[in-house]
Amino acid sequence: MKRPAILHRLTRLTHPSLAYSALIVAAAFAVSRVLGMLREVVIAARFGAGETLDAYNAAFRIPDLLFVIVMSGAFGSAFIPVFGGFLARGDEERAWRLANALLTWTVVILLVVAQVILFFAEELVAELIAPELSPVAQDLAVDLTRLLLLSPLLLGLGAAAKGMLEAQDMFTLPAVAPIVYNVGIILGAVLLSPSLGIHGLAAGVIIGAAGHAGIQLGWLLRHGLAIRPNLSLRVDGLREVARLVGPRLAGQFVGQSNLIVMTNFASRAGEGAISSLSFGQHLVMLPHGILAMSLSTVIFPRMARQFELGELGGVRQTLLQALRPLIFLTIPAAVMFFTLRESIVQVVLQYGEFTAESTAMVVDTITWFAVGLLARSVIEPLTRTFYAMHDTRTPLLVSTLSVALNVGLSWYLLDRMGLAGLALSLSLSSIVRMLVLLALLARRTPHLISGLAWPVARMLPAAFVLLILGWAIGGPVARVTDPAEGGRLWGYPLFVLAVMALGAAYVVTAWLCQVPEVTAVLAKVRTR
Repeated sequence: MKRPAILHRLTRLTHPSLAYSALIVAAAFAVSRVLGMLREVVIAARFGAGETLDAYNAAFRIPDLLFVIVMSGAFGSAFIPVFGGFLARGDEERAWRLANALLTWTVVILLVVAQVILFFAEELVAELIAPELSPVAQDLAVDLTRLLLLSPLLLGLGAAAKGMLEAQDMFTLPAVAPIVYNVGIILGAVLLSPSLGIHGLAAGVIIGAAGHAGIQLGWLLRHGLAIRPNLSLRVDGLREVARLVGPRLAGQFVGQSNLIVMTNFASRAGEGAISSLSFGQHLVMLPHGILAMSLSTVIFPRMARQFELGELGGVRQTLLQALRPLIFLTIPAAVMFFTLRESIVQVVLQYGEFTAESTAMVVDTITWFAVGLLARSVIEPLTRTFYAMHDTRTPLLVSTLSVALNVGLSWYLLDRMGLAGLALSLSLSSIVRMLVLLALLARRTPHLISGLAWPVARMLPAAFVLLILGWAIGGPVARVTDPAEGGRLWGYPLFVLAVMALGAAYVVTAWLCQVPEVTAVLAKVRTR
């Protein structure tokens, strides 16, 4: 089964530099995350942080679980190493036969599981997802869950195309697809929700998911890919994918279970708690999506090839090339979220139906989500490194430990800190997870810790200076950006100025401390 057209087009762009690929993906991820933030702003202004939006966020949990554990797991960590291995050895026919077989099986599984969820949606919402929502909100969540079950199938087709493209080091379209997804949701919120209410927002999700799949599959189909359903279990590489995907699917299930646990606990914290937790998480995870996800996406296929060729030193070097700039850029983001948290929510979310009371609830979550931002960002490339080394069991065990810790801490802290306790619980469990993953990976890749420790140590004085300055100006800036004080006109420019000043202070301090990520950039600028 030859694919001369598609292979020619794909391989022309194979193996760009790590920095170039990361730049392209980071730019697309940045646009996607900014649109994602705009999506949250539009949703917040339209629906506020109340019972209706609580039902919508609760309804998202089961479709998300279905998509992530089936399609994302299969076409992410398990598919790319095997598929890419065939292509690296020049065996294109077996590679594309494997792609067709895996696509067929995962779509069949999605359809079967979706039918089961459709039948038991009421029980899942009432007993598992959000038991403390009001009866009216639970009925709405059930209705939305059934409607949103269309999205995993569409997103799953997009994930399949994403895996095929990224295995060839083609990252642009997979990075652009989430932009299309967010645009669909925004259109649903703006154009459909005035007449259809929250159902219009759900319809926007379906439209966005269709665009997510169409832009990637459409390109593949136009350039020679022939999708041929194949339910055979004897396809070369399928058993290896199954071996790798088992623990990965379990790991994804554990990760999604974490979100279900958080939603369950949040439903006990009163009206608007589920939505506030979601808004806080989306805000703080903005740099995670731009930095951690883009870098991890780029390094994963490369590390998988290096491991296939026995280049363990190359795997370590690729990981370090991602971790150092990731840590350097995530530190100021975490500190600014912590010190400017109130201003951030006022500037980004406090419009329309989103009130000052809603802002206060979201600020409580951001305070403690920021504590775990660095850990959650570093977890991403560490986990991808294990996957590249064909080890999906270790991340599963560590993730299970982290979820168990989060459940215990959430139960303990909810009564003592309220909604903020759930954010702190997730951050603490993420920090433990990061440290365990790093320690286990260091045993397999010598000199990993030493290659990371000194550059990170040089960043700490800059982080400390940023924390002190941010703490000093956070309160005054929040008073100026408060809409109740008429802060729209002067608040925005002052907020931007504060962020720029803090960022400049961080970079200058890092330069004085000879942080390589700063000195290397300055050296390149001087040579030009």
